[in-house]
Amino acid sequence: MANILVVEDERAINDLITMNLKLVGHTYSKAYRGPEVFEILEREKTDLILLDVMLPELDGFEVMQRIAHMQVPVILITAKNSLADRIKGFELGADDYIIKPFEILELLARINVVLRRGEKGTSSFICDNVEVRYLERQVLVDQTPVDLTVREFELLEVLIRNRNIALSREKLLELAWGYDFEGDTRTVDVHIRQLRKKLGWEERIKTIFKLGYRLEVQS
Repeated sequence: MANILVVEDERAINDLITMNLKLVGHTYSKAYRGPEVFEILEREKTDLILLDVMLPELDGFEVMQRIAHMQVPVILITAKNSLADRIKGFELGADDYIIKPFEILELLARINVVLRRGEKGTSSFICDNVEVRYLERQVLVDQTPVDLTVREFELLEVLIRNRNIALSREKLLELAWGYDFEGDTRTVDVHIRQLRKKLGWEERIKTIFKLGYRLEVQS
């Protein structure tokens, strides 16, 4: 997974974000003021920055200007939702822009998109005797390739990227099938059964109160 720098002066929000980053397997660093960003980037390899715009001493836009040469992907996080602010952020090189308040699942999804875009995240995931190779879209069980459909692989990737987080059927459809899916949510159950059978993950992929599913993995 990736090492992510969370720059947010509201400690409760910073803690919430980093707690969820840890749950899905990322490592992280914290900063609460603009100048702290430069110190952390000097001493740590950073794959992505979650950057609040309204910071003490130096705001997020100023920070972006000063670190532009480092070419680290940035997702801006802010309560400022004017078109002018969004345009300014993108002109400074932001990879994405999310408005407070936000759902943590949306933030995690946006993080995954940016990491995949820059190929900064790990290219594979290993748990038990299962290896998932994202770039090759290949799954191995005991080093033997397993035949997954396109949709099964996309659902598996969503579960892995959001591991240890309970996802409703509706959220799984949204993330793996797309916003325009109009079918029955029970199609998720069929695909989950196939994944459990093919990967031997009957105990890994948990049913949560008959509402959704969670892939349980120790961090």
